[in-house]
Amino acid sequence: MAYVPARTTPYPPAGINPNRLVWAETVAAGGYTHRVVARGTRIRLTDVTGEACAHLIVYNADQPWERLNVADTQKIPWQAYLTTGHPLLSGDGRVLATIVSDDSGHHDALCGTTTDQVCDRKYGQHTPDSASPSGRSLFTMAASKHGLVPRDLPPSVSFFQGVHVEPDGALTFTGSAGPGKVVDLIAELPLIVLIANTPHPIDPRPEFTCGLLRVHAWRDRPTGPGDPLWDSSPESHRAYLNSVDYAESRGL
Repeated sequence: MAYVPARTTPYPPAGINPNRLVWAETVAAGGYTHRVVARGTRIRLTDVTGEACAHLIVYNADQPWERLNVADTQKIPWQAYLTTGHPLLSGDGRVLATIVSDDSGHHDALCGTTTDQVCDRKYGQHTPDSASPSGRSLFTMAASKHGLVPRDLPPSVSFFQGVHVEPDGALTFTGSAGPGKVVDLIAELPLIVLIANTPHPIDPRPEFTCGLLRVHAWRDRPTGPGDPLWDSSPESHRAYLNSVDYAESRGL
């Protein structure tokens, strides 16, 4: 496929000079994308139709054995529901990315993505070239572009299709907040970003239901001292300091 400059996107984010864009892509239902982005890059995900489900994994691009740790992502901010201000943590105690804007509130850090077995049972097929690819198979494809193999795939988080935990521990699918919702993340370190756009694993609808996902990214700045996020908890403060220490020691 021929290279298309990000600045030529027909859907530039409002208020952003298109010349600042480093990534602009529309991901089809059942599609995936991947990219390496610099520290301080702002990544915007847009649910075009209200049916997208953006499953996300991020890695430290310089040392990809450091990757998203969903358990720490829930533990450090002391809550499991992803929204504005939520850091995405690695298992090394560093913040890989921060959710800095969210007008959806329908996200999930509990269920991961769909497996081959789930898609075979529910839709009849799971391969990336089928009409109902699993999130796991798409992540495997995306990871291979960066020299990563299936054992390098940790649990993912997902945006735009929500889950609520009931008092008895049961998980209730809450679906979408509607079309046009947007989530922005800031890369706190250089990242490998993998995204699979497939239905949520506990979406009760029998058909493979998914919609367009738009991705834009541009140069911005990482979270720094004085930002309220740094002091949201002692644990978060330490994690941000760990990220800055790592980045500064490498001249990033």
